Amino acid sequence: MLKNSLASKTPDIDSPQVTKHLIKVAIAIVVILGAWMTFYTIDEGHVGIVKRFGEATTQVNPGLHTKVPLADTIEELEIRTRKNAESLKASTYEQMPVTAEVSVNWTVIRSEAFELYKNYGGLDQFENRILDPRLRSATKDALARFKAEQIVQNRGQVIQKIEETLLSEMTEFPVKLDSVQIENLVLPPKYLQSIETKQTEKNLAAAEEHRLERQKLEAQREVNTAEAKRDAEKARADGSAYAITTEAKAEAEAIKLKGLAEAEAIKKKAEAIKTSKVLVEYVKAQQWDGKLPTTVMGSDQGILWNMKEK
Repeated sequence: MLKNSLASKTPDIDSPQVTKHLIKVAIAIVVILGAWMTFYTIDEGHVGIVKRFGEATTQVNPGLHTKVPLADTIEELEIRTRKNAESLKASTYEQMPVTAEVSVNWTVIRSEAFELYKNYGGLDQFENRILDPRLRSATKDALARFKAEQIVQNRGQVIQKIEETLLSEMTEFPVKLDSVQIENLVLPPKYLQSIETKQTEKNLAAAEEHRLERQKLEAQREVNTAEAKRDAEKARADGSAYAITTEAKAEAEAIKLKGLAEAEAIKKKAEAIKTSKVLVEYVKAQQWDGKLPTTVMGSDQGILWNMKEK
């Protein structure tokens, strides 16, 4: 009785209708999967390598693309600048052991990314097989060309040498090297202490040299001041002497001219007296003081008369 009751409550199922719905769902799933497997995108800063049954066939740029489902697979290859770092042990020019961490920035050339992938299988493989060994070799070669003190004081020269060597060895590969950096440099502690001591002594010597140079400049300044003062006093003395000499010459010249004039006047007066008796009487008259003579001589000048009053 119970079985009959349950059987009577079970609804009738339309098998053809259910099958039809299942087919529609399956078709929709297939379409969705087909679309999902057909369309793909490549992100900016990358290129896509299309492989058909495992063989690289073409290169595509960033954006939306289509592929053959089940036959094509896509590998993305980064073409932005990458940084590759290496840690290595090397020796300096004087065979001093040194540990260095060096890095290089590099970029895949977009137009040649497909060839790089075909030849090396991707960026990691290229770094491991090509770039890393050459970076280590160039760094060791550069460090061996410089003394430890030169490496510490001027890393730029070491970096330049690494770049030159690495660039010459990477010219045949489809990449562009941007810059090399020495991230860290570890020298023996005793040597670092000796460098510090030497640098301290050098700084002290430079300070002492600067002090002596200042003293020398101050002494020279005092000498220059004394010489300037001496030259000024000499110039003043020379000026005074020149003025006195000039004045004396002028005075002597004036006296000379005056004497010549007086001599010329006396000469002319004598000539005039010699030729004119009137002028003689005129001179006598000028020189007479208005008093009569007190003594008179006779005609024969043998008798002297005294004309003073008694």
